[in-house]
Amino acid sequence: MTTVLLVRHGRSTANTARVLAGRSPGVHLDDHGRAQAEALGEALIGIDLAAAVSSPMERCRETTELLLRGRDVELSIDEDLTECDYGQWTNRLLSELSGQPLWKRVQSAPSSVTFPEGEAMQAMAARGVQALRRHDRRIAAAHGDHAIWLAVSHGDVIKAILADALGMHLDHFQRISVAPAALSILAINDGSLRVLTLNAGTDLAALVPRAPVTEGTPGGDVGAEAAGDTRAQPSSSPAAQSADADRPRA
Repeated sequence: MTTVLLVRHGRSTANTARVLAGRSPGVHLDDHGRAQAEALGEALIGIDLAAAVSSPMERCRETTELLLRGRDVELSIDEDLTECDYGQWTNRLLSELSGQPLWKRVQSAPSSVTFPEGEAMQAMAARGVQALRRHDRRIAAAHGDHAIWLAVSHGDVIKAILADALGMHLDHFQRISVAPAALSILAINDGSLRVLTLNAGTDLAALVPRAPVTEGTPGGDVGAEAAGDTRAQPSSSPAAQSADADRPRA
């Protein structure tokens, strides 16, 4: 039985701008997002990683580099773990998109949604789950059945993978929250997924919403500060200063 550490990228410049970045190039981690990834990397010290896989988007690759800092770990880049193609919704403000009729279906029946000139959410979910199982077979064959490996991806892709592991229909995947730089842990046994940990961070206080919890947003949650919560963050430790509970994806 292998173990995969499934991590969403840290907070990005699109998260704070409340823009649905999608597959737009040039979207990087902001300073807070880098601090999040660094804190998670420190928390993972002592865990022997056999391999790592990342989405090709810059914000995921930057997160992966920070998580693997100081390690000699095989890294693969996989297009199947990339962000959903939001088509005409790409680079638009979430405040504008929330008024679109399609938004309600994204919340209530995502399995029926194909973004205008973009990707079907069902197709996104299928490729993400298949990629995870494909890499797991490869890594288990190379490193043994007890290998631990890292996968870095995006909010919607990770939520779809977790929904599959939990036996949930894709139409219910908005019930899952995946914050920037949050860690979910899956055990994989002959392709069967089992959830061990979901949406964990280095700062547990940051996972408790300090503002009203909103509906699921295409791209993923954005973070307390980006969502308009200006209350001071806990400052007792570097991890407390760097973790974040977010609200819209990107």
